[in-house]
Amino acid sequence: MSGQRRALVTGGSGDIGGAICRRLAADGAHVIVHANANLARAQAVVEAIIEAGGSAQAVAFDVADANATSAALEILLADGPVQIVVNNAGIHDDAPMAGMDVERWKRVIDVSLHGFFHVTQPLLLPMARTRWGRIVSVSSVAAVLGNRGQTNYAAAKAALHGASKSLAREMASRGISVNVVAPGVIEGQMAAEAFPPEMIKQAVPAARAGKPEEVAALVAFLCSDAAGYINGQVIGINGGMG
Repeated sequence: MSGQRRALVTGGSGDIGGAICRRLAADGAHVIVHANANLARAQAVVEAIIEAGGSAQAVAFDVADANATSAALEILLADGPVQIVVNNAGIHDDAPMAGMDVERWKRVIDVSLHGFFHVTQPLLLPMARTRWGRIVSVSSVAAVLGNRGQTNYAAAKAALHGASKSLAREMASRGISVNVVAPGVIEGQMAAEAFPPEMIKQAVPAARAGKPEEVAALVAFLCSDAAGYINGQVIGINGGMG
């Protein structure tokens, strides 16, 4: 196992997260599949990976809880550095800002933004000592173009862009790249609720929703050796939306 890179994917039990986990495992990483509370869902992704001949384990903690995250990462780091981190955990809780309460504002930002810090920060020095690392955060087209009812979500995700660009400058000389992917409308639970098919045809030049596997392919490339010189970038994957 010593030569195998370990990858932590937060929110790894969802549609996009699960696809990323399966793809990274297929590319040879040992994947740590994270879920917020539902360990059984993460375990199901692990079982699918192992069945396909890959290597994986499941973990559950709330990324918005600094202490819980720190305790979980300490256990993971006892087995060695985590060299690939995909910050995919995120929630949305939509409302027009004029009618949004403070809890709804804070919780969405807590998970995406504070979660990014709580998960990534403790992994940086062990990663830097290996002189190789990949950090990819999953944002949204909403952070680039804006979206009605999503001031909280767009704020949380856009913050990852600035944080990632700054962190890229700090870590690049250690062989670590830090990038963001910003998906548009992607098939799955989240999109099905928000985007009826006729709206997709209007809003997306490609006239279809993207597939989780398409996002996973981009993330996996950014996590590969070949992508080492791509650093501090926000890459849209949205069928031409913007």
